[in-house]
Amino acid sequence: MRAVAKGLKVPPRKMNMVAALVRNRSVDDAMVILEHTPRRAAGALRQVIKSAAANAEHNNKSETKDLVISEIKVATGGMIKRMRAGGRLSVRPYRHRLSNVVVSLSTKEAK
Repeated sequence: MRAVAKGLKVPPRKMNMVAALVRNRSVDDAMVILEHTPRRAAGALRQVIKSAAANAEHNNKSETKDLVISEIKVATGGMIKRMRAGGRLSVRPYRHRLSNVVVSLSTKEAK
């Protein structure tokens, strides 16, 4: 019972800060916490958890109220390299970092 999201346009450090809020919590609690978290990463993480819960319901016939987030892995998902105007008609490179997220769920009895 897991879901994977790759290439999210949120840096891994910021995504990891939001993921720390919901690790080892029930899915219902995590949804409420992420709904009230005013960060862009919260919306992306909420979709991944929702997808993992839907996978658990469809594939394993589990109830959403019995599901617990067993682990959330946040990894670097590459970079988008861009250029910005610099001084004296030069350009300065900058990088948009992307992140990959893996959410694994388990039932309360299995935990």
